[in-house]
Amino acid sequence: MAKIGFIGMGNMGYAMLKGALNVFPKEELVFTDVNSDRVKTVAEETGVSYVETNAELANSAKFIVLAIKPQFYATVIKNIENIVKKDNVVISIAPGISVDSLKDALGFDARIVRAMPNTPALLGEGMTGVCYDQTILNFEEKDVIAKIFSSFGKYKLVDERLMSAVTCVSGSSPAYVYMFIEALADSAVKYGMPREAAYEMAAQTVVGAAKMVLETKEHPGKLKDQVCSPGGTTIAAVAALEEYGFRNSIIKATDACFSVAEGFKKK
Repeated sequence: MAKIGFIGMGNMGYAMLKGALNVFPKEELVFTDVNSDRVKTVAEETGVSYVETNAELANSAKFIVLAIKPQFYATVIKNIENIVKKDNVVISIAPGISVDSLKDALGFDARIVRAMPNTPALLGEGMTGVCYDQTILNFEEKDVIAKIFSSFGKYKLVDERLMSAVTCVSGSSPAYVYMFIEALADSAVKYGMPREAAYEMAAQTVVGAAKMVLETKEHPGKLKDQVCSPGGTTIAAVAALEEYGFRNSIIKATDACFSVAEGFKKK
């Protein structure tokens, strides 16, 4: 029996599989996907074995990762509901799908780990919120969970009630950051900078600023103040951002994200 099985080879499933290969032998991994061409491509790239159906996968792995979108959960659960047993650990990465709803769908008190990774996992720089009942897993199983989610970046244990907030702050937010980089680069192109150089400078600045927050542990507001000389260029730009609602637009974006994530619970 394989140790970890992945249902779904989209961006996140593939990123998690690639990360897992850094810490687990390929013989302990298995995957499946509805797209047969995708299955063959991933198998050739990774050397990891695959199976033809979701049922086969659930029958061949202890840890079952549901790397699928919320709208496909009902179909996949129907495929595996009579196969998943108490000794399996089911890992869900879909926004809004609660632990209790998964238990109800599976028809018993299954052992569920809920997580929300993000796409920078493709480069080993992911950030994942993870929640599960600490009493349901033994030490070895907890170690596997830790290895899975640290294999493609960092992870943080959170209460389940915060998972929609995790979706806002890390799951969906790479899209906001890409929009910021694009807009910042456009502003430089407006003043004559070649686009390739503008993207590189904007992106590296975001990387560096993020590392300043993570490594110095300083409040972001303090770091911002350190860049803002009195009467200088940066404080003028910050004032304009405030005037045009930069901070509020981010909060409104996360409100919209949160609303949709919570809405999945009711579907």
